[in-house]
Amino acid sequence: MKSWCKKLLTAGLIFMTAVAAVKTPMPVYADEVSGNSVQYITDDDRWRASVELKNYKESLIKRENPEQYIIDDLDDIMYSGQYYIANSEYMTPDAMWSYVEKVKAEMDTAIGKSGSVTTTTEFLTVADNWTTPSVSYGQSVEIVLPLINLGEEWLTDLLVEPEVSNDIQKWPFKPDSTGYTKNFNEIPGCATKLYDEAVFNRRELTWTFTAREDVLTGYYPLTFKVWYSKNKIRCEKPAEITVYVYCQGKPGSGRIGSSDLATISQPRIIVTGFETDPAEVYAGSIFTLTIHVKNTSQDTAVSNVLFDLEAVEGGTETSSGQVTNSYASFLPTSGSSSIYVDRMPAGSSQDLKIEMQAKADLSQKPYVVTVKMKYDTDLKADLTDEAKVSVPVKQEAKYDTSTPEINPASIMVGEQSNVMFQIYNTGKTTLYNVQVKFEADSVEGGDTFIGNLAPGATGNVDAMVNGIAATTDDGTVKAVLTYEDDAGNQTRQEIDMQLYVSEPMVDDGSDMMIPEEEPQKTSNIGMIIGIIAAVAAGIVVVVVVVKLRKKKKAAKLLQEDLLDLNQKDDQQ
Repeated sequence: MKSWCKKLLTAGLIFMTAVAAVKTPMPVYADEVSGNSVQYITDDDRWRASVELKNYKESLIKRENPEQYIIDDLDDIMYSGQYYIANSEYMTPDAMWSYVEKVKAEMDTAIGKSGSVTTTTEFLTVADNWTTPSVSYGQSVEIVLPLINLGEEWLTDLLVEPEVSNDIQKWPFKPDSTGYTKNFNEIPGCATKLYDEAVFNRRELTWTFTAREDVLTGYYPLTFKVWYSKNKIRCEKPAEITVYVYCQGKPGSGRIGSSDLATISQPRIIVTGFETDPAEVYAGSIFTLTIHVKNTSQDTAVSNVLFDLEAVEGGTETSSGQVTNSYASFLPTSGSSSIYVDRMPAGSSQDLKIEMQAKADLSQKPYVVTVKMKYDTDLKADLTDEAKVSVPVKQEAKYDTSTPEINPASIMVGEQSNVMFQIYNTGKTTLYNVQVKFEADSVEGGDTFIGNLAPGATGNVDAMVNGIAATTDDGTVKAVLTYEDDAGNQTRQEIDMQLYVSEPMVDDGSDMMIPEEEPQKTSNIGMIIGIIAAVAAGIVVVVVVVKLRKKKKAAKLLQEDLLDLNQKDDQQ
């Protein structure tokens, strides 16, 4: 490529880098056929792809140390790829990254990593009709191995098996429980020593493999071991034939043999929120806890994920002041606090649900639930993360009151009565802004503010209520008790008590005080007073008559006594 053209492309890339510094939203267009929305790459995506190609080219040069003409070829491939991406307006992100991997494969080919065939024998090899297959992650591919015998002797009792490994950098396919060993009877020798005769006598063996989801991008060497007999003599060790397969991994999965794998950032699982059902958790109640988690990585999936939920409170205190064993604030109703998730794709979210019971003696406050996570990625195992959520626990407010003492229990309008009783906080939560007011048509006043009542505390009510109107009902007066919880929610309770209020007495000028009544009731009161007066007069008359009778009787007796004395004197 001409130097002026390279400079022009470089200037364009610098301009794109500057533009990409300003984050622009992903453009969304409607697909004309399906009507679904389609997302196309932004300048930021183009810039990242350009940097990816540049870094990969430099890593190849550093690792392989190629000749200058190969470096020039790498430059041409890189600039061509960057130019194509920079000028592609309607390209999806998946298509762009797939194209990036294609350009990287072209660089591999240019530097001499195109998948050449090697063998450990001079007569047993692969025919030249072999073509390097390619496969993408999760897809299947057929590997057809065309074996030829360039020797004059026939080879018999052949057994062929690939070298399988659990190492992702050595074997790109999923393991198969059925095995991969194949055998066949013979390969004829090449009597004429002509290559065409050997190709004609070839034996083709076929394997079907499925690429792993976490396969790396690049050329994988596939080594096949071939056991055989020659002139009825079994070989002491097998021949090894190596071919290549090109694998396309997921975006960001890394490349086969690259030293950059050690520095690939690991995904993070975070807690994005939680909720409880019911919304308010009370001590001693059963509730369902739902925790929302997310795999924040945009290109790396996690698997074999184990979530362990742990709600541990400080501990129990001994008489010496030492804190002993800790205890669980929440216990799972199923007996297990672990949740298993098989796989979380990149960028995906998951809801964790578990039914738990809060201990009955918990104080009213938030309690921390620790979410411990252990998971694997395509490249590493037993990664860990940890997050915490705080679940508020409420205690049901409880109280009791003593029997109100009312002194006096009956008053007249304008008089006062003293009302006294106690309020006991029998629960485990504080009652805030406790106050008492009295409600009735016959009384007013007596409002009492007690303040906050801690658990186990007692509040005293000592109020004076004023009679303002005569009682016209059964004399019920409501003592209204109100208090608030820690969230400011108010609760109202009513206590009924009896207090009678009557009209005041009026002075009618006599010694007797007569209550002041309504005008229409005067005749009735007068009648009652008349009856009382008549009864009193009758009693006086009876008393006078009795006294007169007693006097007459006494006088008669006196007269009789005097008469007897006179008779005695005459006889003498």
